[in-house]
Amino acid sequence: MAKGPTYRRALRRRVEGNTNYKKRLKLIKSKKIRAVIRASVNHIHVQIVKSKFGGDEIITSANSKELSNKFDWKANTGNIPSSYLTGYLAGLRAKKAGINDAILDLGIFYHRNRVLAAFKGLLDAEIEIPYREKFFPESLEHRYDGSHIEEYAKFLKKEQPEKYQEFFSGYLKKQKINPENFKKLFKTTLETIKTKV
Repeated sequence: MAKGPTYRRALRRRVEGNTNYKKRLKLIKSKKIRAVIRASVNHIHVQIVKSKFGGDEIITSANSKELSNKFDWKANTGNIPSSYLTGYLAGLRAKKAGINDAILDLGIFYHRNRVLAAFKGLLDAEIEIPYREKFFPESLEHRYDGSHIEEYAKFLKKEQPEKYQEFFSGYLKKQKINPENFKKLFKTTLETIKTKV
């Protein structure tokens, strides 16, 4: 470990890899409302935050847990479609709270595709957030609604039925979802969000 009169220990959250303080300072200095997206292994969190002295004020937020509790989402809450829906839900709530634009706060960028899906949900809810067109990879475009899950399920069922049963056992047995109709589940939940928010 380094020692000496000029040595200064880094802040705990920086050492843990949780906060990039230089990036955060720039965002706070902008004095704009931030769209904060954070992903864990099983969930995605989207918050609309206003920076204030003494602590941030959360104007509105959405968590992927809410999808299964309030909006009839039966699939898991840690995939790309659920991330998109969470972002969309947060965007609708922000519009209702009178927020029309924000800047993106990604923090330290983990779980890239799910974070981008949540961001796309915010944009589709008509929250204006500046970004570059190259920010979204083309491979992600057809995955927001779960098309990739549906296509893979159909492929496996036809080519390797045993692997299909094993791979989608959680959907088939526990959650009682037909993965071959995943897009239908997505659309149903999206419509439920639109009507309830």
